[in-house]
Amino acid sequence: MAQGPLDGVRVVEFAGIGPGPFCGMLLSDLGADVIRIDRKTGPVGGSRPTTDRFSITARGRRSVALDLKHPDAIETCLKLMDGADIVFEGFRPGVMERLGLGPDVALKRNPRLVFGRMTGWGQFGPLAQAAGHDMNYIALTGALHAIGGKDKPIPPLNLVGDFGGGALYLAFGMLAALTHARTTGQGQVVDAAMTDGAASLMAMFYGFKALGMWSGERADNMLDGGAHFYDTYQCADGGWISIGSIEPQFYALLLEKTGITDPQFQRQMSREDWPALTEKLAAVIATKTRDEWTAIMEGTDICFAPVLSLDEAPRHPHNVARQTFIEVEGVPQPAPAPRFSQTPGAVQFAPAGVGAHTESALVEWGFSPDAVAALKASGAAA
Repeated sequence: MAQGPLDGVRVVEFAGIGPGPFCGMLLSDLGADVIRIDRKTGPVGGSRPTTDRFSITARGRRSVALDLKHPDAIETCLKLMDGADIVFEGFRPGVMERLGLGPDVALKRNPRLVFGRMTGWGQFGPLAQAAGHDMNYIALTGALHAIGGKDKPIPPLNLVGDFGGGALYLAFGMLAALTHARTTGQGQVVDAAMTDGAASLMAMFYGFKALGMWSGERADNMLDGGAHFYDTYQCADGGWISIGSIEPQFYALLLEKTGITDPQFQRQMSREDWPALTEKLAAVIATKTRDEWTAIMEGTDICFAPVLSLDEAPRHPHNVARQTFIEVEGVPQPAPAPRFSQTPGAVQFAPAGVGAHTESALVEWGFSPDAVAALKASGAAA
């Protein structure tokens, strides 16, 4: 049963890859009733998202399988959008219009509808029709240039473009638009481009650059591994720890807990000393195992945490206490976030197979059983 602050919000998701499924998961985790429109032949882009129990970002939504080349399927989508609060898609600009499902059509039928559009480059601009992936989008914003070692930029998984700059901004934008629609009765289109979102995430660093506090080199700045007091270090057993002792009092505690008395460490903010201090601190950290440093530093104001693997993270006592990770059908995965004091979210159910709810979901959204049977008989639905 749905629970969470979005209980009662109806969402139509057109299946895609990357940030789309993650956005759908976020909305479902917070209680929204999300119907995912899966193509019988796979979504645009040539690959159908897997929907077994390991497809964590597919959790919590019901799947309706439709042939979007069939006119009855298109009409079915329009009827679903008529009863929805939010619809979102992640196709290239123009695809929904060619299908007859664009925002002009949908908003004319349902003026209160929030129509979310998730793309890498945005709905307009010179690159709008070009293919791309997360790495390309963040490369265009300056984010990728700033991340990595001195020798080369390194993609930070697809956290900055797909999920941070994409799905989260799409969800934020659609919920803001929903608030406006419920106040005014006026829906609108939300153009969520990963380039826009990734650029927005870089706001603080553009400020640092303007102030002269950020160089154009990687691993040369306070927050990118250039400073000895904000970096990761390898321990005697090969494990790693993270240290973020920026503030003077935290830095003083770091020196105390490591037993460092070398006077050069008193020049904490001297950029010229950072390389040498990094080498010296690395030598100290290498004298103990990760668990030994954890016993010394964890829970103090050093600003410390062991660098945990994906196997280890769910077992850490802090994550266990907060139930940061849960299991759904035996698969460890992140729990819904953020947390709400009055309306906590929850995983509604495990990932559903393509078309698993075609009949039940359509009936619940106002279609008669005979109408659903006719859709299946015509090949419009599966």
